[in-house]
Amino acid sequence: MTRRVYQTLLLLFLIAITYLFAKEVQVQGIRIPHLDKIAHFVVFFVLAFFSYHAFKFKPWFHMILLANYGACVEWMQSTLPYRQASLGDFIADVLGALSYFILLWLVRKYRMRRAEL
Repeated sequence: MTRRVYQTLLLLFLIAITYLFAKEVQVQGIRIPHLDKIAHFVVFFVLAFFSYHAFKFKPWFHMILLANYGACVEWMQSTLPYRQASLGDFIADVLGALSYFILLWLVRKYRMRRAEL
């Protein structure tokens, strides 16, 4: 896929998840412990994927942008009467994005070793 496609996917994903992070949550049925942390982790892993493929930045710069977005989401949630900010959610955000870049580094390292054989 081209960078333009990834940029479009990143923008659409950002719009969708920002809406979902701002939406009032109604808990019904079976409750899964720490599901919100898992969701934050997965969302930011996917955001890191789209961001990395959309723009030619160094991984550390993607991390700064994604951490700032995560902080902004938590700030936004702190201003909504039906949501609350959470340091745990922010940590899950950062760990999700960081996990993508660690996995990317490991895959590249593996491929380089395989190419040497």
